[in-house]
Amino acid sequence: MGRPGINLVSDTGRARAGRRSALWLACGLSAATTVAGIVVAPVDGWQGPAQRLMYLHVPAAWVAYTAFAVVLLASGTYLIGGNLRWDRFARCAAEIGVVLTAVTIGTGALWGHLVWGTWWAWDPRLVSTVLLLLAYAGYLGLRRLAAERTGGPDGADHAVARPAAYAGIVAFLLVPVVHFSVVWWRSLHQPATVLAPERPPIDPRMGAALLLAVGAVTVWAFCVLVHRVVALERRLGAEPAADRTRVGVG
Repeated sequence: MGRPGINLVSDTGRARAGRRSALWLACGLSAATTVAGIVVAPVDGWQGPAQRLMYLHVPAAWVAYTAFAVVLLASGTYLIGGNLRWDRFARCAAEIGVVLTAVTIGTGALWGHLVWGTWWAWDPRLVSTVLLLLAYAGYLGLRRLAAERTGGPDGADHAVARPAAYAGIVAFLLVPVVHFSVVWWRSLHQPATVLAPERPPIDPRMGAALLLAVGAVTVWAFCVLVHRVVALERRLGAEPAADRTRVGVG
């Protein structure tokens, strides 16, 4: 039999070492992204230096989608098994997704101002992204209101976790709307580049820098997720054995 995997949210020496390794990896990828994005990748011939915002804007958007996918999966897993640890993962992933979506909107507004000459346009991608931000901010607000109503701690109370799980699942319906908005409606926003059906219309050096940036933001988000879950469980004094109580879904 192989060695068991490391539970990174536990409070053991191996888990702490694993978290430190992930942090070092995030720092290394960030350094590589900085060199690739500023030194190696060329400046876009039409947009100029403003195009370099792509190395933050696009990874923030993609990893926000991933964070919301974690909310979806963790919420569904909680409803099936009743383990509150999954609810804590959903909550912390939603926090990360909200922050990254706000970064996406902010960098997009700056990019649009530099290239289009305006901070805001009633573009389908922009409007749907703001709706996505509001949906998951509402998810977090629902958790707070439910905790205040029940008097139970958010992250260790089934009366909070259950309605939040349903809300987290429903909110994910906006993610494909945001992603495909540039295809379904007329939009100022450029269509897919790296995932375009034909050969990606991007310089290979730009593409490499972008993929490094996605990797860096992904690992940073993973580090923050694990740290937030660990910190939340310490604050709540959560006991995994108590979390395995099943709750009905009807």
